Amino acid sequence: MISVPGGRVWYRILGEGAQGIPLLVVHGGPGAPHDYLENVKALADERPVIFYDQLGGGRSERPDDPSLWRVERFVEELAAVRKALGLSRVNLLGQSWGAMLAARYLLTGVRGVDRLVLSAPLLSSPLWVADQRALLKGMPPAVQEAVTAAESEGSFDTPAYQDAMTAYYQRHLCRLDPWPDCLERTFEGMGIQVYLTLWGPSEFTCTGHLLQSDLVPRLPEISVPTLLTCGRHDEARPETVARFRDLVPGARLIVFEDASHEHHLERPDEYLAAVRNFLR
Repeated sequence: MISVPGGRVWYRILGEGAQGIPLLVVHGGPGAPHDYLENVKALADERPVIFYDQLGGGRSERPDDPSLWRVERFVEELAAVRKALGLSRVNLLGQSWGAMLAARYLLTGVRGVDRLVLSAPLLSSPLWVADQRALLKGMPPAVQEAVTAAESEGSFDTPAYQDAMTAYYQRHLCRLDPWPDCLERTFEGMGIQVYLTLWGPSEFTCTGHLLQSDLVPRLPEISVPTLLTCGRHDEARPETVARFRDLVPGARLIVFEDASHEHHLERPDEYLAAVRNFLR
C-alpha cells in the first residue's frame, strides 16, 4: 500500500529486475480497478510493469468522502505513487479516463516520462459525450428509447435501461462473449461513488467534475513520443482519436479492427506487440 492524498492505494510490481524503463499502468473508470488491464503484465519480461488501483475502488481504501473525487487529487495521487516507487524514469500507459489522468500529469511539467501510451482515450468530455450520442443513434430503437426514458425520468436502475446499457456495452465496450473474467472483476470492484461524482449517472450524460474537462487545447504541449490506440467500434471513436493524434506532435495511431473499448482484450496479441515495439 502507498499513502496518497486522502488514503492509501494498492499496487503491484511485476518483472522486478527487468532492465527496461518501467511501465506504470493508469486504469480507467473513473472508479474501475486495474483488473481488466492485467494482460499488460506480458510486457514484464522486458521491463517492470506496475499496476495500482486508484483511491476509492478495487483493493485500495474507499473513504466515504465525495470531496476527494477531484481530477487534481488523482493527479497528485499518480505523482505520489511514482515518487513512492522511486520511478525517476518511467513510461505511462493510460486507458480511457486513465489517459486523461496520465496526460494531465504529464502536462504539469514533470520530467523523466519517456513514452506515453493513450489507449481508448478520454481526453475531452464534450467530445466523449458527443461520440456516445453518435454511437447511440446506431443502436436499435428500443435501446435508444430506453436511454431517453431513463434520462428524462432520472431513473437509471430500471430493467429496460440496464438491458439497453448491456446491449451498448456488448457493441462498444467489449465485443467478446462471454466477457473475460478480468473485466467482470473490474465491474465487481467498481467504486460507484467515484464514478458518479467524477462522471455521472450514465455513459451518455456527464454531470460530474469531468463535465468541462477538455485537453484538446493543450495536446500540442505533449512533447514525449506518444502512441494512441482504439478499436474500430470503440466508445473513443477512431475519428476523434485521429484528431487527438493530429494535435500531439509526432504521435502515432493504431486502430484495431473488429474491436472496441477493450481492444487490448479483444486483440491482445496485436495490442501487446504494438505497445512492446513502441516502448522499445
